[in-house]
Amino acid sequence: MSSTQNKHRCSTKDARRHGDLCRPLDWIPEVHHPIGSGEAVIPDALLYYRRGPDDDGSMLRAFVEVDRATMGPERLAAKLTAYARLHGYVPTVPGRRPTIQEPALEDWRRRYPLFPLLFVLDGTGPAGAKTRIRALRAAAREPTAFSFLHDVPVLAAQLADLLRDGPSAPV
Repeated sequence: MSSTQNKHRCSTKDARRHGDLCRPLDWIPEVHHPIGSGEAVIPDALLYYRRGPDDDGSMLRAFVEVDRATMGPERLAAKLTAYARLHGYVPTVPGRRPTIQEPALEDWRRRYPLFPLLFVLDGTGPAGAKTRIRALRAAAREPTAFSFLHDVPVLAAQLADLLRDGPSAPV
């Protein structure tokens, strides 16, 4: 079973256990999100998760980056800056200017109510995961990412921990 299949199985079982709804097809892979200048952020997946009847039934969404240690920690951390750019990206429409009635709106807000970002770490042991998390923390101190992190929840967890404890466990 691939780590992607494990991830889906893990989240669907955990959702059922909590009375929530997250089905195997509630993961949409590699959705293109422009950030200007011909560049884009393409998360490994978008997660859709609906809270159960005890909650308000709201649909939660999250950007998911699965790191299988195929790139160095610094390259992984650079993704944080790209997401910060996506969070602030307002596309320009030729001939249209923002007004009070129609203010300029970040592009992601047109599709998503929230902007959580999840890093799932796999392919390294605990020491490698700690190194990768340290790199993410270092990137978080960069000016671009610093203000972004005040508005956006960013979580990181090892896939092995998620499989063992479930995604509802403390991350």
